[in-house]
Amino acid sequence: MLKRFCSTIAGVGFGLAVIAIPAQAADDIEAKVQVCAGCHGQNGVPIDPKTIPIIWGQQQSYLVKQLHDFKSGDRPSPIMAPFAKDIAQDDLRKIAAYFAAKPWPTPNPAAASNAPPKGIAQCQPCHQPNFEGGPPAPRLSGLSYEYLAAAMRSFATDERTNNGDMPKFMQALSDSERDAMARYLSAL
Repeated sequence: MLKRFCSTIAGVGFGLAVIAIPAQAADDIEAKVQVCAGCHGQNGVPIDPKTIPIIWGQQQSYLVKQLHDFKSGDRPSPIMAPFAKDIAQDDLRKIAAYFAAKPWPTPNPAAASNAPPKGIAQCQPCHQPNFEGGPPAPRLSGLSYEYLAAAMRSFATDERTNNGDMPKFMQALSDSERDAMARYLSAL
């Protein structure tokens, strides 16, 4: 009887430990991502959408790559690099999964979007027909015009080089074509 009682207590203890580990891991990631909310927002809306992207609901594979690139220096950033360098390699995917699982913030009523601009079709194979992204490309719809325009310009001028395809795509477009794309995508 004592042996059975001890086995039962041990089994319950093991079961609670197995349940507690994922809960503790989730709490650990929750604690680690709190620093992100300082800029990217508590509710998924960045404090300055003109310069800071939405990461809630963004593609997980894209977030992993960007965190890795900030950490390695492949995507230089005086703001993100110090945060990313301290992220343990094992946590990159967990943090990306955390944000990818969040809902994309409710969009503000945007101005009526015009017809798709010239050249936008070249973006759809990676960013998907509705521009909500898919591995490995990020969601573009709903990001601010200013952020999109700056990102496109940084690819076109080779300031941002952590993607092998984007510089040549952006360099093939005129400034006004990139501007029209950014306006269109931000209104989706």
